[in-house]
Amino acid sequence: MRAVEPPSCSATKHTPQLDAGSHCRPAELSEPIRSGRNEPIDERGPPMLDSLKVAYRKDPALHGVHALEVILYQGVWAMWCYRVAHALWKLHVPFFPRLISQCARLLTGIEIHPGAVIGRRCFIDHGAGVVIGETTVIGDDVMLYQGVTLGGHGWWADAKGAKRHPTIGDKVTLGVGCSVLGPVVVGEDSRVGPHALVVDDVPARSIVVVERGHCVTISRARLEQPADEERLPATWMTSAEEETGDVPA
Repeated sequence: MRAVEPPSCSATKHTPQLDAGSHCRPAELSEPIRSGRNEPIDERGPPMLDSLKVAYRKDPALHGVHALEVILYQGVWAMWCYRVAHALWKLHVPFFPRLISQCARLLTGIEIHPGAVIGRRCFIDHGAGVVIGETTVIGDDVMLYQGVTLGGHGWWADAKGAKRHPTIGDKVTLGVGCSVLGPVVVGEDSRVGPHALVVDDVPARSIVVVERGHCVTISRARLEQPADEERLPATWMTSAEEETGDVPA
């Protein structure tokens, strides 16, 4: 599946207006990470096998004798259950796709609507509290951490049967607790940082962050508030190569 470019948002000409607490860095400031973990995974074989391969590739905890633990990962089981439920959904089988998704939610803590469209090699790490709505479209090689919500605006704003959930491009990473709400597009090869709220399109190859936590008092003495520019940079969202400009072309 190929990513869908935002219809009215360019990384080089326009930075989208996100919510007041989020900050988007365009492509010029953040080249994609190049590492062994981003090398292509052989696409031969069923998508269910991809879940095992990508989990082993992306989780540093899976090494040596611990590699077998990949079959215990709730993100892997959630994706397996989704693949079955989605196949039944496409055949217009009533009730059972939702039954499978609800059982998977009970067992894994991950809720994926069977109507969502998810590409290959999607990896959900840890997974607790992840919610993926019915009309969500997710590209290939996407990674989600725990607490991610791909949802709508609410019952008062979303019409039944309408596209009301996000479209996530290829190679996107969604950080812990972030929320992408509404029929917005997150461009390919982008990263959305922890606890960011995205309600507008994000250009391809961008990084979205919110301000870091900071002390307002020490020993009950109130501190002077730092300037926004001192809080917004999020170096933990970039690689060492990106910071030094040594990213291979």
